[in-house]
Amino acid sequence: MKGRSRSVTLVIQQDGAVRSQTLRIPLWALRLGLTFGAILLAGLLLVAILYLPVVRAAARVPGLERQVTRLESDNAKIRQLSSALDSLESRYAQVRQMIGADVMRDPLALASPLPLAPALRARAAGAESRGPSFGLTLPREWPLDETGYVTQGQVGGGSREEAHPGIDIAVSVGAIVRASGGATVHQVGEDPEYGFFVLLDHPEEYQTMYGHLSRIIVTAGATVAPSEVIGLSGNSGRSTAPHLHFEIRQRGTSLDPRTMVREGE
Repeated sequence: MKGRSRSVTLVIQQDGAVRSQTLRIPLWALRLGLTFGAILLAGLLLVAILYLPVVRAAARVPGLERQVTRLESDNAKIRQLSSALDSLESRYAQVRQMIGADVMRDPLALASPLPLAPALRARAAGAESRGPSFGLTLPREWPLDETGYVTQGQVGGGSREEAHPGIDIAVSVGAIVRASGGATVHQVGEDPEYGFFVLLDHPEEYQTMYGHLSRIIVTAGATVAPSEVIGLSGNSGRSTAPHLHFEIRQRGTSLDPRTMVREGE
């Protein structure tokens, strides 16, 4: 005869009730329930431990998004500043070339007791040479070999600005200046405004003026061919920086040189 299974008896007595209720729970069922409850509690505790870092990370997301937005804005500003710095460096190099002021001078020039000639640029074999042709021609040639920068253009007398005939082309001292066309040298000399200058006579009553030179190579009355060297650029006369003043006149009226001469040609 099998023995009765052990159990736990719960007596439930309601307030004011005469009869009580008896609930008998087998001991194995109670143990099973307690075990399941412990496992469930442990599972909930484990989930809470694992989920807590996720909750904390999720709470940091809005702040991280704001930091990313701020960093992207800072990066955009850095790119703008970098672009502006590159532009300033390029302009600084242009200004240095215009005024002919190198921070570090050529050691050979410093050591030499005699003035050195400017450097010559070699041409590839077979390349066209800009040698002078012959005859009197209209002023159509750009007067410089070096790359210059037009710092002031033609300003007419009717403008509110100070009248300025011709154009100013910023180049370093000693740049080769060529005749814009075949001509006769009308006058050379020194003027308070133009400094050392050369004035050429061309056909059809055209004249070209080259001012602020450092050296004049031609003489009055001589005939020069198109693109023939007539002087070297400088900073003489009323000038704040080395440049060439280039002017075209017809019958005494100053014309804008850029309407007749294409830059660099």
